[in-house]
Amino acid sequence: MQFAKRLEPLQANVFADMDQAKTRAKAAGRTIIDLSLGSSDLPTQPHVLEAIARSLPDPSTHGYLLFHGTQAFRQAAATWYTQKFGVAVDPETEVLPLIGSQEGTAHLPLAILNPGDFALLQDPGYPSHAGGVYLASGQIYLMPLEAKWGFLPVFEDIPTHVLAQSRMMVLSYPHNPTTAIAPLSFFQTAVAFCQQHNLVLVHDFPYPDFVFDGVQPPSVLQADREKSVSIEFFTMSKSYNMGGFRVGYAIGNADLIRALRQVKAAVDFNQYRGILNGAIAALAGDQTGVSAGVEIFRQQRDAFVQALHAIGWQVPLPIATMYVWAQLPEPWSKNSVQFCTQLVEATGVAASPGAGFGKSGEGYVRFALVHDPAILQAAVARMAEFLRSH
Repeated sequence: MQFAKRLEPLQANVFADMDQAKTRAKAAGRTIIDLSLGSSDLPTQPHVLEAIARSLPDPSTHGYLLFHGTQAFRQAAATWYTQKFGVAVDPETEVLPLIGSQEGTAHLPLAILNPGDFALLQDPGYPSHAGGVYLASGQIYLMPLEAKWGFLPVFEDIPTHVLAQSRMMVLSYPHNPTTAIAPLSFFQTAVAFCQQHNLVLVHDFPYPDFVFDGVQPPSVLQADREKSVSIEFFTMSKSYNMGGFRVGYAIGNADLIRALRQVKAAVDFNQYRGILNGAIAALAGDQTGVSAGVEIFRQQRDAFVQALHAIGWQVPLPIATMYVWAQLPEPWSKNSVQFCTQLVEATGVAASPGAGFGKSGEGYVRFALVHDPAILQAAVARMAEFLRSH
């Protein structure tokens, strides 16, 4: 049996390897503290669940849901966005519901790239960004992100011949995994660069609320108010603790929204209407649960970073996201997969190797702050023993 060549670059997956390592640790009797996945440990807000529950006995919610049936959700998304970022949005032409933002970032390349076209991606970056390009038979040019540049790409370093074949650039700030934030001035530069080189500017934006200490990250559309080249992806998974409900949406250039809608129409319908009713309640309802959740993650961040500092592992205090991006000590500075594999098998603490996010992620490890402070401190205590023994 023969399979398409586009699957070949998808076969290597360090996260699958880490899952096997966790399985071995469980089989050996280890109690797992899983800091490898950015899945919130907080519950969905009651008013969201109530909206879904009210939908369940309503037979009108039980059928297929096509685009025009999502109008109320699109309106809620547009209103939320305008209130938060001050940019007007047309819910009819500039909003598209998605089954999580990952669906959008993975499917959009099918609407933009012809075989052999380049996509400019961050390195390190979220793995689904590359997966969508490979499925579209595109090529990838990786833009290195380094601490000395604030984990921002240097557009001037992109080779001319690559730019000539490029059709899209993917950015994501606040950034997973580095936790970096980009200022509005950076997005203004990125918009001008993409306009100059006829590139679609894709911004994956799952953490607009996950910021600490009074910081407010900008939307790319604040730098491209005419929506000339830009599309932005949001998710309900982080701010509203709805990861399992699979709700996201795209906002941006009407032509890009229309093209992505064409791809989506060939692949699926929409979610159950009751789930979208819950998402409407989340977007339009009381937002104190969002700020309370962020405060919990701030406390978890502080506890984890303070515990790491106490054992001599100096890591920066992240100002956004639900992660800590930590540079590895010797002897693992060039083998993050080995560190994470040995760590989980020896201690039960699971983390994500930086190499899983790209070549420039090597030498780092990502910890997800998805447990209460006591559990995070226990994880650090286990890691301290592991580091001493090595």
